[in-house]
Amino acid sequence: MYKLISQPKSENSDACSSQFTSIDVPSQFLQEAVFAGDRFWELEAAFGRVDGVFRTATGYCGGTLRKPTHKEVSEGRTGHTEVVKVIYDKRKISYKSLSSVFWESHDPTNKDYLRFGLDTHYRSAIFYADEEMKKQTQESKIRRQMELNRRIVTKIIPYDPDLFFLAENQHQKYHLQKDYTWLCESLSLRSTEQFVDSHVACKLNGILAGDKNMVVERLRTLMEGCDLPKQTMLILEGIIEDLEKR
Repeated sequence: MYKLISQPKSENSDACSSQFTSIDVPSQFLQEAVFAGDRFWELEAAFGRVDGVFRTATGYCGGTLRKPTHKEVSEGRTGHTEVVKVIYDKRKISYKSLSSVFWESHDPTNKDYLRFGLDTHYRSAIFYADEEMKKQTQESKIRRQMELNRRIVTKIIPYDPDLFFLAENQHQKYHLQKDYTWLCESLSLRSTEQFVDSHVACKLNGILAGDKNMVVERLRTLMEGCDLPKQTMLILEGIIEDLEKR
């Protein structure tokens, strides 16, 4: 669990945080969940758009090598799976709702996830931390399978936090880093830890990678709820202006 530092809060700081403004969220309200659904870039963005998701991190689970690189994992020889760790506020969203986001974000019936060899790091899996989470995950899988009326290949796997390894910097908040470098600079986001710990980066990565018809509305909501640096606000206003001209 991430250490949360209480700092003076602005009127709207309950909606947002970055290294400039932190939310004082009691640890008992924060929960952790780990999901794997094809490429972790898209899955992280999908969770980033969800209200109640506090932070996200891409990483690797389930392999035999400690601190693997993306190259080693993608070669299919370490047994790792690309995963997304989700830190969420259980007062705002339930694990059941998070699971629904997971099912909607990829095709859990894709039999390619059962292949061995290259590309096996792209799997569909849910990692559970305790028996209650396992029970909820199994029930969620059954519900989704009944909805689809097709066999779901998603694995339900015990989670060992000591065997979760953060992905490299360029794989954290991938869409934000790839397409909006100047936005990252305005938020002073450079290291892996900064991208992982920033709630603002989590939200921006999700919003900017999402449905273009929803980007403007979601950006405005984020800007209203966050105490952001002036330069960041100006950049976001420019992005909105460009989108509205299209």
